[in-house]
Amino acid sequence: MHYGFVKVCSATVPVKVADVEYNTENIIKAIKESTENGSMLTVFPELCVCGYTCGDLFNQRLLIEKSEEGLNKIVRSTAGTNNLIFVGVPVIYGGKLYNCAVAVSGAKILGVIPKTYLPNYGEFYERRNFAVADGENSEVLLCGQSVPFGTKLVFSAKNFKDFTVSAEICEDLWAPLSPSVGHSVAGANIIVNLSCSDEIAGKCNYRRDLVRMQSAKLICGYIYTDAGDGESTTDMAFAGHNIISENGTVLAESKLFDNGLIYSEIDVEMLADEKRRTASGFFSEIGKKGYSVIEFTAGEFDGKLSREFPKFPFVPDKGEKLSERAEIILSIQAKGLEKRLIHTGAKTAVIGISGGLDSALALLVAYRAFGYMGKDAKDIIAVTMPGFGTTDKTKNNSVKLIEALGATCKIVPIADSVNLHFNDIGHDKDKYDVTYENAQARMRTLILMDIANQTGGLVIGTGDLSELALGWATYNGDHMSMYGVNSSVPKTLVKHLIAYEAERLKDVCGDILKDILDTEISPELLPPENGKISQKTEDIVGPYILHDFFLYYAVRKGFKPEKILWLAKKTFKDYYDGKTVEKWLKNFYKRFFAQQFKRSCVPDGVKVGSVALSPRGDWRMPSDAVSDLWINNID
Repeated sequence: MHYGFVKVCSATVPVKVADVEYNTENIIKAIKESTENGSMLTVFPELCVCGYTCGDLFNQRLLIEKSEEGLNKIVRSTAGTNNLIFVGVPVIYGGKLYNCAVAVSGAKILGVIPKTYLPNYGEFYERRNFAVADGENSEVLLCGQSVPFGTKLVFSAKNFKDFTVSAEICEDLWAPLSPSVGHSVAGANIIVNLSCSDEIAGKCNYRRDLVRMQSAKLICGYIYTDAGDGESTTDMAFAGHNIISENGTVLAESKLFDNGLIYSEIDVEMLADEKRRTASGFFSEIGKKGYSVIEFTAGEFDGKLSREFPKFPFVPDKGEKLSERAEIILSIQAKGLEKRLIHTGAKTAVIGISGGLDSALALLVAYRAFGYMGKDAKDIIAVTMPGFGTTDKTKNNSVKLIEALGATCKIVPIADSVNLHFNDIGHDKDKYDVTYENAQARMRTLILMDIANQTGGLVIGTGDLSELALGWATYNGDHMSMYGVNSSVPKTLVKHLIAYEAERLKDVCGDILKDILDTEISPELLPPENGKISQKTEDIVGPYILHDFFLYYAVRKGFKPEKILWLAKKTFKDYYDGKTVEKWLKNFYKRFFAQQFKRSCVPDGVKVGSVALSPRGDWRMPSDAVSDLWINNID
């Protein structure tokens, strides 16, 4: 099972200018090496068979003839293999010389792609030797084979439907209307670029951003292979800067001035799904006009992933990037709340504070929003409502945080009210069932709603995205509010946002927030044991680190459960065994489908990231959809 992955290789080999035999031998060695390493697609630099920097030697018939002979050796060397190869060769067509990428597989030339944009400025003089591609497809006789010739070629694997490839050459990427734009619209999920880009100070950063953003714009895999050691240094130096990118993410990158082969895996299944999901101009019939589709047989994916999938897909890498992300998310949350408070004319914001992570984050967001509005934090009514399961630690942390931020603290014990309610409905107070738990949650919501009425305010919801996905909320209890500031913040991100605020507000409440970060995740609805939390959420629903991983790849990427399971087992192999991962994945899907009715009527809440479950925005799903397909796929 390939799970949509194509193993690819970007190969820069040593060359000698105009020494076709030497270059050909090195290319053949690299093809053999990449094939043995499982590559299904291998890309070499521009004009690598003879060298890019031949200058007016390109006008020598001998060089062109020997280049074709070298290409013929390369073609024959691929007999019996299914590695799709792209090499750079000068080709004569219609009496003109073209700078071309040649696609080769299984001892056959599949197609020849001429360069569209020829640089003729600064240190480049390509128009002196080469003709500009006219864009129309035709055929050329090369190495004794009559093969397609043109810029509008898509190479499609007949045994792997989403493995589709097109090529452009060096300057084509830098042009305003790159050929790759048309390639992507015509169905190419991978773009290869055979390049010979000279190195000057600072250019590598620009080049990396260009490749990365082209792959993002076109929702494609992009393999950029650059010429390196051996090209003429008469006036330029070449660093072999190779880049493999996928939809805006650099998967692999070579070191400058370090010739060799780099590998990664491009998920063409994901790219095809992403294009279909956005459908922003990718399926234009006009855009496909004039394109030829050339079939080939793809090699098998060896199942070995060299790329890593982050354990925390919602959380960026630590450091400055994480701080930037935290600041923008908190600002989005606070601005969303500010707008709602102003629009409704609310005098107060009412928040239930438990001493846990989610309510602490909601309070911090409200504190920011009031700062934006220039309002006194005392109009934040923070209510702590100790019940049967409340511990001293969470209660004390609640009060400390409220007071440190200057909000108004209300302590409303709920045990007597809940016991009275139990008497009303005839429930045994010593029976610790779902009624026992949910009665407390609903009592707290009733209190918050009534205090909001008393003070002319809005109840601010604290529930997060992960809880919404799992339905881990009491219907018409903590499930309900008048505005949910955390509704699109996953649990694994909540901690990082609080940690960021702990550092930013360290003189105000830093130590308190750090203590809250060390608190077990719990609804605290069952009596504590020896003064400590007895009810641990993750023991019941499963680890949030796994559920957030499942959530991202199930909702954002639309992966099949078997693919998510395969990736999760690899990603968490040092933390959970396969059976544990499978158990919680099944639990995720069962809860996700069964609890949609709660998501169908959630309060408003601003979107902060790429995944949200609002029925008014990102996620529309019938509440009675059946999960059998997904559960069976895991089995």
